[in-house]
Amino acid sequence: MPQTVNTKTWQLAATQHKRVVLDLWAPWCGPCRMIAPMLETLEGELPVTVLRLNIDEDKTATDAFHVQSIPTLILFKNGKAFEKITGAYPKAQLEAHLRQSFQLEETRDDD
Repeated sequence: MPQTVNTKTWQLAATQHKRVVLDLWAPWCGPCRMIAPMLETLEGELPVTVLRLNIDEDKTATDAFHVQSIPTLILFKNGKAFEKITGAYPKAQLEAHLRQSFQLEETRDDD
């Protein structure tokens, strides 16, 4: 289950895991609400940790990453941000993108 973070906790949480997806969202954002369950599912299917930061409660991360629209996902590997994804995508497309970005191998159901 994605962990809720704020400015004081997200940086520490991002360094405690090898692969992190920081989800910058807001309650009023329809696309943000649409991808939330997908991120929760993908966290269970892929070796990634999802952190959720509500930008209405904390704008520091939006300034730090120059976020102009949401949903925005910031990808971290070994504690370092390396990619920003903006917008909502279908689960299959988001999964493929995360696999490629984190260099995860595809798994097949029939193996």
